[in-house]
Amino acid sequence: MVTIIGSYSVTPKEETPNGVLWLAENDQVPRWSHQSILYIYKPKHSESEDDFNVFVERMRESLSHILVPYYPLAGRLNWIQGGRLKLDCNAKGAMLLEAQSNKSMAEYGDFSPSQPIKELIPTVDYSRPIEELPLLLAQITRFQQLQEGIAIGIAWSHPICDGLAAIHFINSWAKVTRGNKLEANEIPILDRTLLKPSHPLSQPRFDHREYKPLPLILGRSDTIEEQKKKTSFVQLKLTSMQVQKLKKNANNNDFQSEKPYTRFEAIGAHLWRCACKARELHKNQPTVFKTVVDIRKKMNPPLPQNYFGNALAGTVSPTCYVGEIVAKPLSYAAKNIREAVKMINDEYIRSQIDFYAGEEHMDRIRVPYLEKGEHRADILFSGNPNLRVTSWMGMPVYEADFGWGRKLTCKISSSSFGRIYDSH
Repeated sequence: MVTIIGSYSVTPKEETPNGVLWLAENDQVPRWSHQSILYIYKPKHSESEDDFNVFVERMRESLSHILVPYYPLAGRLNWIQGGRLKLDCNAKGAMLLEAQSNKSMAEYGDFSPSQPIKELIPTVDYSRPIEELPLLLAQITRFQQLQEGIAIGIAWSHPICDGLAAIHFINSWAKVTRGNKLEANEIPILDRTLLKPSHPLSQPRFDHREYKPLPLILGRSDTIEEQKKKTSFVQLKLTSMQVQKLKKNANNNDFQSEKPYTRFEAIGAHLWRCACKARELHKNQPTVFKTVVDIRKKMNPPLPQNYFGNALAGTVSPTCYVGEIVAKPLSYAAKNIREAVKMINDEYIRSQIDFYAGEEHMDRIRVPYLEKGEHRADILFSGNPNLRVTSWMGMPVYEADFGWGRKLTCKISSSSFGRIYDSH
C-alpha cells in the first residue's frame, strides 16, 4: 500500500504566456487520458530522512523552473465543438506528490506492468471535469526502507505531447534538478502551426485506410463484444540474441526486402503471428497490423527534434489472412508491416492532417478510452482480429538522472495496445 504524505501544486517560476495555445490536428487524435512512465533509483550511498526531504524540495524547485519553457504542461484542457480540445495556458500548475510505500522494493519484483506498480504512478481522477485535471503529475515514492531506493512515476496528458517529447521533457527536468542549464537545442519548440492543415482545406490525396473500419471477426457485425473484454498486461522479454534470431529469420527467405528488416519489423511480425495463433482464428480471417510513425524526420522540411507536441502518423498494413501470417515465413508479416511504415512521407502526412481537419467529430477516429466505458460500434477498435503495436525503441528513456542515485530500471506504463521498447 502507498500513502500520499504530501501533495504540491507547482506553477512556473516566472510569468509565462497566457491564453489559448492552438492544438494541431495531430494532438486531437490520441486518447484524451494520460500516459505514464516509472523510474526506479537506488541511492549512491546511505540516504537519511533529511536527504530525502531535501531531494523532494529540489524536485519541486526544479519543476517550477522547467515549467517556464514547458509552460503548456502547467495549463488545462477544455472540450470544444466537434469533440476537439483546446489548451488554456493558465499556469494552474503541475502536481507533485510525495508518497511512502509499506512494501520493500523486492516485493514489487521486476516492476513489470501489473496492478501493484500502478500505486507508484500518479492516479488521475477522470470523474472530475477535464478542465480541472493537471496535464502533468509526478509521484516520488520511498520504499519501506529508504536505503532500498525510490520510485519516480510521471504521467502526462497525451493530447499535449507524444512519448518522445515527454521523454525530452523528463530528461530536461532531470538535468535542471542536477543544477545544470538547458542548451539552446534542448528548449522545446511549441509552434504547432508547423502541422497546420492546408488553407483552404484540401481533399485528402490518399485513401487513409488507417481510419476506415478494420476487419471484423468473421460472423460479427461490430466490435462491442471484443471492446468489453478485460485486458491483461504482460511483459514479454526478448534477449538481444533472440531479437537477432528473429531478424535473421525475417531476412532469410523468399519475401526478403532490398533492405534488411528492422528490429521493429521483425519483432512486430513475430507478435502478429503469435497473436493470430493464440486467438485460434479461422485461416480465412482477415487481419491487419496498425502502428504509428514518428514524423519529425519524415516531413519536408523536417520538424525539429525538440518539437513539443504529437508528431505521429497512424498507418496500417495491407489486409492479410490469419492462415498466411501463421503459415508463411516471418518475412511475409514483416514485409506487410514495412509497407505500412513506408507509406508515411511528407505528402501522406499532409494529406492525413487535412483528413483530420475535415472530420466533423474527432470521436470517430480518436483512440477510445475503453477502460472508462467508451464502448461504441462506430469507433476504430484495433483489437482482435487485428493488432496495434507501437515502438519506443531507440528513445532516450534511460537518460533521466535526477541526482538521487543509480537508475535500476525504467518501465513504460501499460496501455490499450502493445509497445516495444529497449530494456536495460
